[in-house]
Amino acid sequence: MTLAPDPDILPPSVDPATKKIAVRSVRARNRGGTRTEVRVRQFDSVFTDEPDTLGGTNTAPSPLETVLVALVGCDGVIINGCAKAMGFSYAGVDFSCSAEIDVRGPKGVAGVRPYYETLSLEIVLYTDEPEARVRQLQKNVEFRCPVMNLIRAADVRMRVDWRVEPAAAFED
Repeated sequence: MTLAPDPDILPPSVDPATKKIAVRSVRARNRGGTRTEVRVRQFDSVFTDEPDTLGGTNTAPSPLETVLVALVGCDGVIINGCAKAMGFSYAGVDFSCSAEIDVRGPKGVAGVRPYYETLSLEIVLYTDEPEARVRQLQKNVEFRCPVMNLIRAADVRMRVDWRVEPAAAFED
């Protein structure tokens, strides 16, 4: 029995039969502490560190916080791409994201995962599009977002709540 494709899922924007590998790479240096300098392409360095409460110097986001940064940034990109493909109009998006970790895991306690256990993401979409089109956008974003799917594949319990506000309510 072959399942019919989901009619709400947008067709791929590339030839699905042709493998197309993209490489992402960074370079980093750590000078023997918790702070790491990371270089991405031609951009200024970004840094990671740990809070002073966890033995760091509290000079930059933690690596796990940058995972949340990557998630909301990736969702922003994918929302934009799906909206363009759908001819979907929106004024902007606000994100709020938090995650819980049992810090015993990264400290080496056996049987405790060393990464997030749960994650909550709120997406506020400013649009005047009808509810059915919002649901279609949501379905496609959650299907396509690489970072969201990496987190799901790690079996992190994720709660994603979408909320819609009128386009005119978006403020820069």
